[in-house]
Amino acid sequence: MRIHIGSDHAGLEFKAKIIAHLQGQGHQVTDHGPHSFDPLDDYPEFCIPAALATAKDPGSFGIVLGGSGNGEQMAANKVKGVRAALVWSVEIAKLARQHNDANVISLGGRMHDEKLCLELVDTFLSTPFSSDERHIRRIGLISKYEEKGQL
Repeated sequence: MRIHIGSDHAGLEFKAKIIAHLQGQGHQVTDHGPHSFDPLDDYPEFCIPAALATAKDPGSFGIVLGGSGNGEQMAANKVKGVRAALVWSVEIAKLARQHNDANVISLGGRMHDEKLCLELVDTFLSTPFSSDERHIRRIGLISKYEEKGQL
């Protein structure tokens, strides 16, 4: 599986752990930064490129993370074709994939311990989209608005 990842200074240390975890499972991970600690960096500079790469790489997934995951999710969702979900529980990770066909997971590295964050990532990546008609219809409405600015 191809995975694009980006964070900010608050997610830098944990990003490295996620990358090692995923590479250990045989996934191909592209790190969109940052690559060194800068307490004044800005998450959009790293999360938007990760989201762009995910949108341009069909079948891939993205991971964005920071202190809370909120801003990172907002930044990723500005990219056409991205459905980023702020995930804080295993159930939400499953639902984001099953119901929303989310292709980017956003995590708050300061909100959870390492074990739970890795479980959230693994759950997100291993859960398939349900392909239920109602979910396809709803995602279609989002895509239509994204394209035409109307429902």
